[in-house]
Amino acid sequence: MQRKNQILFDIFKIINLLFIAISVVICSILMLVDLPGVELLETNPNWLLIWLVSWSIQRTIWQGAIAGLAIGWIYDGISLSSPSHAISLVLVGMLTSALQKQRYLGEDFISVAIVVFFMSIFADTIYAWQYAGEHGLRITKIFQKYQQVAPISAIISSLWSPAFYYPFNLINKKIRMQVKKIK
Repeated sequence: MQRKNQILFDIFKIINLLFIAISVVICSILMLVDLPGVELLETNPNWLLIWLVSWSIQRTIWQGAIAGLAIGWIYDGISLSSPSHAISLVLVGMLTSALQKQRYLGEDFISVAIVVFFMSIFADTIYAWQYAGEHGLRITKIFQKYQQVAPISAIISSLWSPAFYYPFNLINKKIRMQVKKIK
């Protein structure tokens, strides 16, 4: 009987890893596709940041940092941008995990949307500073474009975050419940 439980446990771990990989692939594809009705002022949601916040809410700070690094590298591969998104997304993963550990937020739609909003602005701010430093530009020159892009990106990402978070969280909870039953 113990061997059967171990096999079931291993199967659910594999299912969990597949679920994580498939959800990251879906978010990566959504970053590349312009879906009609999804954009706001020619700005699409940051699906990878939404995934990172949704995943990091229930994880430790180190898991959030590692996920942020992986998502940052994926984002860099998609966008082919000059400064890396990895630094900002590592910090986003860590901060989101730290917020949950401090019990500042719940796991409802509104909390997730608020966290996505502020983490989007935070990530865009770090990216703007990196861009200014790498290209030798003054912050005042970048600040004008940043004022246009960051709030719109944060708004559209936070508006779409519940649409991703609800099914993501539901499936993730079901997988975790099955793993706990087996243990």
